[in-house]
Amino acid sequence: MSFSLFPWISRLFWLCLAMAVAGCANRPASLANDAYIWQRQWTPALLHAMAEDGQPVRAWRVLAGEMDGQGRWRMFTPDWNALAASGKPVVAVVRIEGQLQQWNEAALLADVQSVLATWRQQKIVLAGVEIDHDCATSRLPAYAHFLQALRPSLLLGERLSVTALPTWLDSPRLDALLDQVDEAVLQVHAVQSPRAGLFNPDMARAWMTAFARHTRKPWRVALPAYGTRVSWDAQGRVSAIESERPTLVGDEGATELFADPRAMQRFVASLEANAPHGLAGIVWFRLPTGEDARAWSGASWRSVLGRVPLQASLTALATGTEDAHRYDVWLVNEGDADMPLPPLVRIEGACAAADGINGYVLQRGERGLYLQRTRVGVLRAGRQLAAGWLRCDDAPALRIES
Repeated sequence: MSFSLFPWISRLFWLCLAMAVAGCANRPASLANDAYIWQRQWTPALLHAMAEDGQPVRAWRVLAGEMDGQGRWRMFTPDWNALAASGKPVVAVVRIEGQLQQWNEAALLADVQSVLATWRQQKIVLAGVEIDHDCATSRLPAYAHFLQALRPSLLLGERLSVTALPTWLDSPRLDALLDQVDEAVLQVHAVQSPRAGLFNPDMARAWMTAFARHTRKPWRVALPAYGTRVSWDAQGRVSAIESERPTLVGDEGATELFADPRAMQRFVASLEANAPHGLAGIVWFRLPTGEDARAWSGASWRSVLGRVPLQASLTALATGTEDAHRYDVWLVNEGDADMPLPPLVRIEGACAAADGINGYVLQRGERGLYLQRTRVGVLRAGRQLAAGWLRCDDAPALRIES
């Protein structure tokens, strides 16, 4: 019996092609990554981060001007060559202090128009302007009026956007404000009391679902890629918040808040599997640099934005010293995930003396000695931290416990 293989090969080819197409159709769409550049100073570390870690970024959203709570205006000058060399669209962001109760609309329009005029003269792809004004809901009508007056200043191809707050979701004035812009960025981090933490995925999802019902235009969500330190006074009130810029407040009464890269990676995966209507992408706050102690490491940043599973590897080591019986305790992060400092390091061995440093203190319990964390902190990928010292007969074993 003879037969031709061609029909069978042909059928197999088309079957495989159909399966591949079906697989692509069922695969979650990857949301575009934008990133805020919020630094006032364009340092070598910032330029290095743009060049080395900017590949997954679709567009830069760059702080261009700011009006403070007293109505004082300030413009910022970025590194135009670095922005042009990146080849990415750039959105000029104008921040207006949320506590500003009144403004001179004509003067504010002139300030924003001066930003646009300056930025249009540069060799960059100016995609538009974003207004960042965290105002009270009672100020939304005045805000909408300002946006309506600003819109004619934009040229063809330039888009007008705003950052939006979850506190606006219950306001009947929100829809009128969103009608004035081409897109919005919903901020879902650092919008509650610091006691509630920096980011809550369940609340963020609820806010996003509600926001999607308010707009028929594309919108994005701002997610955190940083940590922050909150200090409290004796009355339990917030006295200082330290993020990208250090403060002079001491460690006493301070709490570290942190956006865990692993948690953010899970949240992004859930968005891409089931995105709210109209969601066009993510805007990360903020582009991390090597000198930004509270932003993610470059390794975590690249993995999260590239949708590469993070590898967690945090160990405790006892290393010998010139003294045969003295050992230093080190926490070592060999993975690419920035990790919260462990709350407890158990010491297993015959040790006559010990002590903790860098936020760890020695404790004695029924099960022996252990180093206990006294304040929340983060160990970035590829870094190590000295946590204490030990004096033992032989090399002790260390075990991290939660």
